[in-house]
Order: sequence, then structure tokens, then C-alpha cells
Amino acid sequence: MQSHLFVTATLLTSLCLQNPVTALNPVHLEQLRQTGSCVECDLSSAQLSDALLSNTDLRRANLSGANLSRADLRRANLEEANLSGASLIYANLTKANLTGANLIVAGLIGANLTNTNLAGAGLNLAKLASANLTGADLRFADLRAADLSNANLNSADLRGADLRNADLKNTRLEYAKLNSALMPDGMFHP
Repeated sequence: MQSHLFVTATLLTSLCLQNPVTALNPVHLEQLRQTGSCVECDLSSAQLSDALLSNTDLRRANLSGANLSRADLRRANLEEANLSGASLIYANLTKANLTGANLIVAGLIGANLTNTNLAGAGLNLAKLASANLTGADLRFADLRAADLSNANLNSADLRGADLRNADLKNTRLEYAKLNSALMPDGMFHP
């Protein structure tokens, strides 16, 4: 009887402690590799560090929790993509389209986002320390509590952006457009 209880307890414990299943679709990953396009694909938790993905079409793709560290995403179309919790540390996103993308809690430390379109993107709690956002379009982006310390936002368009509680320590904002932006202190910029 005791051994039966032990087996049952062990079985139940293993079922309760299983890791959550990731939704990465291997067919979608292969499609991306073969065609450079994967619209509305599920690539959540994909390991794509150092990947060469310039000019790829990833509109509305689910890349939540993906590792895209040091990836080349220049001119990639990531419009409305879900990149929540993704690691894009030191990634090159120059001239990428991230309009309306979900980058909540994403790691973009040291990323190159020069001339990137991030209009309407959700970047709250994102880590953008030391990122280069020169000339980026951040109109109406949600940057609440984002870490923008030491970031370069020279000539960036932040009109209508929400920067409440954002860390702007040592952030460069020369020639940045801040009309109607909600600043870290909760006040609107004139």
C-alpha cells in the first residue's frame, strides 16, 4: 500500500512540476528559414540569437520570449508583432517597421534602432539602456517605466508618447520632437 501511495505521489508531483509547454511551431521556424517570411507565425521562445533576418516579413508574428540577441533585423517588417519579454540585446533593427508592436518588458539594451518605426508600439517596462534610437519614430508609443538611461534619442519623434516614470538618466534628446509627450513626471511637454 505504501509503495502504491509513493508511486501515485511521484506521478502527481511530476505532473504538477512540468515546465509549461512553449507554443513554438517548428513548421513556422522552417518557413522563416526557407522563405524569409513568416506572417502571423508562432515563433514564441525561439532561439534566434545572431540570426540574419534583415528584410524579413514577420508581421503579426508571435515572438514573445524569443532570444533575438545580436540578430540582424535591419529593415525587417515586424508590424504588430508580439515581442513581449523577447531578448533583443545588441540587435540591429535599423529602419525596421515595429508599428504597433508589443515590446512590453523586452530587453533592447544596446540595440540599434536608428530610423526605426515604433509608432504606437507598447514599450512599457522595456529595457532600452544605451540603445541607439536616433531618428526613430516613437509617436504615441507607450514608454511607461521604460529604462532609457544612456539611450540616444537625438532627432527622435516622441510626439504624443507616454514617458511616465521612464528613466531618462543621461538620455540624449537633442532635436527630439516632444510635443504633447507625457513626461516622466506626468506633465505634458508643450
